[in-house]
Amino acid sequence: MRPTGSQEKGLLTGVHFMLGDHAAAEGAILAGCRFFAGYPITPATEIAERMSVRLPQIGGVYIQMEDELASMNAILGGSWAGVKSMTATSGPGFSLMMENLGLGIMLETPCVLVNVQRGGPSTGLPTLVGQQDMMQARWGSHGDYEIIALSPTSPQELFDLTIRAFNLAEKYRSPVLVMTDAEVGHMTEKVVIPPPEEIEIVNRPLVRKGDVEPDHFRIYRDRPGGNGDGYVSPMAIAGEGYRIHVTGLTHDERGYPGMNAQTQEWNIARLLNKIRAHRHEIIQVEEQNLDDAEVVVVSYGISARTSLWPIELARQEGIRVGYLRLITVWPFPEERIRELAGAMRARGMRAGGTGAFVVPEINMGQIVREVERCAAGQAQVFGANCAGGDILDPHHVLDIIRQAAGRPSSSYPRAGATGEGQER
Repeated sequence: MRPTGSQEKGLLTGVHFMLGDHAAAEGAILAGCRFFAGYPITPATEIAERMSVRLPQIGGVYIQMEDELASMNAILGGSWAGVKSMTATSGPGFSLMMENLGLGIMLETPCVLVNVQRGGPSTGLPTLVGQQDMMQARWGSHGDYEIIALSPTSPQELFDLTIRAFNLAEKYRSPVLVMTDAEVGHMTEKVVIPPPEEIEIVNRPLVRKGDVEPDHFRIYRDRPGGNGDGYVSPMAIAGEGYRIHVTGLTHDERGYPGMNAQTQEWNIARLLNKIRAHRHEIIQVEEQNLDDAEVVVVSYGISARTSLWPIELARQEGIRVGYLRLITVWPFPEERIRELAGAMRARGMRAGGTGAFVVPEINMGQIVREVERCAAGQAQVFGANCAGGDILDPHHVLDIIRQAAGRPSSSYPRAGATGEGQER
């Protein structure tokens, strides 16, 4: 059979039985990634291995760096050279990347970082699942900033959301995190890869040689009238005729250091507003059965998938359970949580009760804190947690749903569970 144009270019298409980590790599390639710098670490190594084979086939570059600090730095440099760039890591490597993640945010550099989460802290459980880096994803680097973080629940979504991560990174000139986990990364399932012409690809705003006189170009220029609308200024590729200066120091619109409070206010406002002003375009959630819910399960990643069966069983028991899956974890969908909390409170007052959220996650309580903050006392909040090493036991999640609904719990032994759900 004659190869298609996609096959001639080395791009994979069609239906595959594929490892989640490999799906992330193929999504990156179809998004236009042509540079990967990384350091092997379980359970993310398969992404690096796949890229080491695939990138040379399509004219890209793979570099194994000496550590994760260098890996993150390298992809920032690759991006400023005009190439879509990516790295992947887990646990300890994610911690090492935090300083240069902050540098990428400050430089407004589009790139993608995939974190295949494992049990921690420290070396922890290299080969086993965890979701313990979710707050680190938001607050791990120092200073004030916003971050975009996506959470896939299947190999297909790892493919799809890696493409979306690149699109968001390019559109908003910012590093974007794909916060997957060892179960999804090491899961092998059907992955459908469409032809390249059917995939939406976003490329960064660019100024090309001749568009602007070099002396008039400003790498961080605001839209006239201010930057309250989250305007993202175009980039220039190093070597194309524009004088570029980028630094992690507080800087002015030219990129040169400005060591004063006024420049700091302007700088931080840019970093915050370009995400905050577009949060409704960035945030994605999946919703089921929320209109009459007395209990809403809020989850993400593999834990959202684990929650589907106990939700079904609870509804069979007459508990009105809704489902809110966080596809985008950061920015957090706080407006939707507030709406649901208010709606459950109103229904509960009419019925003589109150509504509740249940938040299953493979940690000792992280995203549950955000749900509690946004619920603001209008609904109860319960965590369904385990410390890592295995997925949540569905029977444990079911028991917490019962508890949240004021129903008796079962005495089913819950391996790895942390006891009764804690009302927050």
